[in-house]
Amino acid sequence: MTAVDERPITSSIATFFEDLEVPEGYKAELLRGDIVMMAGPDRVHNGIVESVQDQIPRKRWRRLQTQDIAIPGETSEPQPDLVVLARGAEDGPGRLIPAPAVTLLVEVVSKTSVDRDYGIKRSMYAAGGVPAYLIIDPMAALCLLLTEPARKGEAADYRTTRTTKFGETATLEMLGVELDTSDFETLPDIRRHYRP
Repeated sequence: MTAVDERPITSSIATFFEDLEVPEGYKAELLRGDIVMMAGPDRVHNGIVESVQDQIPRKRWRRLQTQDIAIPGETSEPQPDLVVLARGAEDGPGRLIPAPAVTLLVEVVSKTSVDRDYGIKRSMYAAGGVPAYLIIDPMAALCLLLTEPARKGEAADYRTTRTTKFGETATLEMLGVELDTSDFETLPDIRRHYRP
């Protein structure tokens, strides 16, 4: 697979996003033509991402935070909480990693990202052909592993889902990892959500 140095700009929103100056302490994502800006993550969020990253063998896998992804056929440049790809799958320069080079994407749900993580990102990552998407929800104290992406565009979704409660082991076959969730902290379920 070759590196993506520059993605063709197909709309004015994509041009605007490329030039956007994001205030310190915030991050911005382009999600199906909408620019979404959010505050930096909290300690619980960062602790979960650190725990997941530490359990994925560095020798075989690249584990990248703050990495933008290019989704083919989408006006989207999300920045998942953790991007996992095989070493050598994408070694070139550039700001974007093409979604087809990725093995697993991880999002840790926050009170403001619930709908995006369970909704639009689920559809976008499936549309991009990402083989596995792991949603970690510290409010519901569970992990949802989605595999087998199908269809394109807004109709895209994953065929297979597996739920693991915090404290149990989540099997990540695609990485050969048994993910220990026993040290994942929780957050109060501030607003009731009905996902998954």
